[in-house]
Amino acid sequence: MLYMLVSHAIHDGHITLLNLLRYISFRAGCACLTALGVSLMLGRPFIAMLRRIQRGGQPIRALGPERHLVEKAGTPTMGGVLILTALSISMLLWGNLENGFVWAVWLTTLGFGAIGFADDYRKLARRNTEGLSKKARLGGEFTLSLLCGLWLQYLMPPELAGQLAFPFAKDFLLPLGPLYPVFAMVVITGFGNAVNFTDGLDGLAIGPVVTAALVFAILSYLVGNHVFADYLQVHAVPGTGELTVFCAALVGAGLGFLWFNAPPAAVFMGDTGSLSLGGALGSLAVAIKHELVLCIVGGLFVAETLSVIIQVGWYKRTGRRVFLMAPIHHHFEKKGWTEPTIVIRFWIISIILGLCGLATLKLR
Repeated sequence: MLYMLVSHAIHDGHITLLNLLRYISFRAGCACLTALGVSLMLGRPFIAMLRRIQRGGQPIRALGPERHLVEKAGTPTMGGVLILTALSISMLLWGNLENGFVWAVWLTTLGFGAIGFADDYRKLARRNTEGLSKKARLGGEFTLSLLCGLWLQYLMPPELAGQLAFPFAKDFLLPLGPLYPVFAMVVITGFGNAVNFTDGLDGLAIGPVVTAALVFAILSYLVGNHVFADYLQVHAVPGTGELTVFCAALVGAGLGFLWFNAPPAAVFMGDTGSLSLGGALGSLAVAIKHELVLCIVGGLFVAETLSVIIQVGWYKRTGRRVFLMAPIHHHFEKKGWTEPTIVIRFWIISIILGLCGLATLKLR
């Protein structure tokens, strides 16, 4: 909004220090600090309101680790609403609201958050861990993801629309044509649920999300600038530089939420948060043509998802388990690792994977 006001002022001949608002880097920094400030300011009263409304907090899954039934009982959920509120306020202030990529990613994030909110609400209303049916939930996610894929394909330059880029083959594009929106749908929905699987311990999911958002803030800035893109030999996507502001706001909102979600958590993000954050990362990757790089940067989320698929598939086939419990962070809990140990080690892994994702720029 501020960007638009300044642009109109410049067009009318009014040149002031507000010209700084034209720079993506400046607005990204402001967006991060704004989202962080909003999260910290609203956090305590928001959590107090959740405690009054929910009266018993998030229902704890009986099949999970036994200590969760005691240690996490009574903790309120739907903390994702705080993340989305801080993100949206920051974007309204600092984002370029005339940019189609911004709206595509932002609305997809909010749409996934709405599905997660409905899921959380149903669990709280029924006082059990059964939320929306899988059919309804996945149907909504696939529909939103497909619409986002079609929208982003429409916004792409003709030479990139419907093409899949590879991180280690700069001159190769795989033409998917009309199947590309379906591929985008799988990426966005897949990462929405991957973050959801990872959100099982205090601070476990939000740390890697912040790391991934920071990496994609850098990638968005480079991909959106044709000079940097040509130098680094990545495919330039005009207009995606504005997603740097979105990523920065996501980093700030995530850090603010982590203040209250750090062990022992005062609030859980719930499906409202995990689905929306995963949807945000997936749609960001599609927008800047770095879908495969997301699998590196978000490798921790991929591993968590694969552990569930392997566990379920092997158990159905043989009646035996590969892991003591899935997702894999529960496996380490069963082995005796403390919760802070698991969370911090997984954060370290996510940082290493983030650096690996950035390294693909030099390897292209």
